[in-house]
Amino acid sequence: MFIPLHDANTLKHIRVQWVTLGLMTIDIVAWIVTTIESEQLVQATTVGLGYIPAIIFGHAELAPGLEIVPEAATYITYSFIHTGFWHLAGNMIFLWVFGDNVEDAMGHLRFLIFYLACAAAGALCHGLLSTTSEAPLVGASGAISGVVAAYLMLHPRVRVWVLVFFRVPLPLPAFIPLLLWVGQQFFMLLVDPDGNVSWGAHVGGIIAGALLVLVLRRPGVPLFDRQIVTPRTVKDRPIPIRVTASGMPMPPRLPWGRDKL
Repeated sequence: MFIPLHDANTLKHIRVQWVTLGLMTIDIVAWIVTTIESEQLVQATTVGLGYIPAIIFGHAELAPGLEIVPEAATYITYSFIHTGFWHLAGNMIFLWVFGDNVEDAMGHLRFLIFYLACAAAGALCHGLLSTTSEAPLVGASGAISGVVAAYLMLHPRVRVWVLVFFRVPLPLPAFIPLLLWVGQQFFMLLVDPDGNVSWGAHVGGIIAGALLVLVLRRPGVPLFDRQIVTPRTVKDRPIPIRVTASGMPMPPRLPWGRDKL
């Protein structure tokens, strides 16, 4: 539906979004390492680090040698594995645009807890909706969905440049594209619960993010701020006021010709 490109929502409490950058680095490095190796390694990490509901709920067992981490750890590890470039790039763009301000509102440690909790909630929701599925769930979408929900509740009126329908760049108040995006996740869960995209993980992340931002944001950080922050490229430039020799104000200079007095 849309791709976020940029917002001008400045950081107020932190200087650098270290946790956001760290999470992005882990995701990118994990993808590069698995990609430059063999297809067999990709499959092994997907199965060994991915979240598999049938394994978690006792309906199946991993073959010997495939277990990389304890089963419970896959509630987190799955979120750092991506199966393709566009899968990774889509998640990283959302995290880059929205993660810094959510981290700013919470602080570094609480944002890390928030992110991992949203990832776990996404996996849990996915698992509860398909307890016998043996397909590995991978990708940061559950955690990213929580970040989007938190940003929506913190900064709904901040203007964000988005690429609508992957073609048209527009500056919109955040609540317009983000509410549409959130609604799409719930709608798709109803109409396509067994599709290739885990809408359940998205919905689980959204619910967790909306609840956790209530308790993990810094004291004094408001919800639903009323400040409208416009990207620099669409801010109006002030029109200089000129005066005549007698001190009377002159009309502004028109862009298409010379003014006459």
